[in-house]
Parts: sequence; C-alpha cells; structure tokens
Amino acid sequence: MIARLTLALGLACSLLTGCASLPPPSLPARQDIRHFSLEARFALRATLLGQASQSSGGRMTWTHRAAGEQILLANPLGYGLAEIDSTPERSRLRTADGKESESSDPDALIEDLTGLRLPVARLPGWLTGRAAGDARLEADPFGRPARLNEAGWQVDYFYDDNRPDALPARLHISRPGEIELKLRIEEWRALP
Repeated sequence: MIARLTLALGLACSLLTGCASLPPPSLPARQDIRHFSLEARFALRATLLGQASQSSGGRMTWTHRAAGEQILLANPLGYGLAEIDSTPERSRLRTADGKESESSDPDALIEDLTGLRLPVARLPGWLTGRAAGDARLEADPFGRPARLNEAGWQVDYFYDDNRPDALPARLHISRPGEIELKLRIEEWRALP
C-alpha cells in the first residue's frame, strides 16, 4: 500500500514538473496584437474626496475584441464580484448580488457604481502600450513602452524578459491622489 502511494505521488510530481516546464504559447509581437484575453491579479487603492483611502484586490479575466470588452472581476479566492460587458453602443455591469446597470459610457457606469472615474475605455490601449491623442509615451532601453502619460493618468510598464516585442507582465496605473491600480498579468492570449 505504501509503495503504491509513493509511486502515485512520484508520478503525480513528475506530471506536474513536466507541465510546469512547458514553454508558454507563442504570442504575436506586442504591436501586432489587436484582440486579446488575459488573466491577472489586481490591487486597487482609491481615495474619494473627503474620505480615507480604501483598498481592494482580486482576480480579473479580460477579453478584448473590436466588438467590445468582457471583464470578469473576482475576489482573491475566485468568487465572482462583477461582470462588465461593453460594446461601442452600450455597457452593462452585473454584480454578484444580481444588480444590473447600463450606460452608453463604460467609464460613467463605473463612476456611478464606485464614485471613481476609471478609464475603462482606454485600458485596452494602455495594456498594449498604445497612446492616444496628446499622450506622451516613453520607451525603455529595448524600445518597449516604459511610461505613458495621458489625460492626467500615468501608466508604468514592467516586463519579465528583455524581448523588444514583449507584452508587459505588470502595469501600475495611477492618477495622483485619487487612484492606484496595480495589475500582475499571469497570462496573455492573442485572439483571432
């Protein structure tokens, strides 16, 4: 019995080791990604006018396509907290308690719910280092986005390797004195 248990544990460890050593799936270069999904952990600290800072964190699954966004937010244990579905015409937020809200502006929808104007509409571009309008984008020594400043927001990019076309592994998005959002992206997937 003990010999079988030892053998089973040994096989399980071998399988897990084999899975852990598989290389990540190949992704297109950062500048070629248009549609994507990602899995990430987040930490958010916000300060509403006249109130003490509040912090929260959890997990995020984000799917971005030209037709819209789908964002699932969960607590650190994976319990679903909210889902945002957004198209160019309409955005809908559903919370875990079954409440639904709709708006033509995803940023306004989040503001109505939380009191914070988060740049939901700009996040897909920021995730891949794409600036808009009068934004200022600074590059790192490898030519990748290192810091982006746009409309009072600052986005800092961090990478896990030195490839010039690498996707960021971590982002720090902030609006001084109001919001600080840290993302640790655990998996990127390019979508057709």
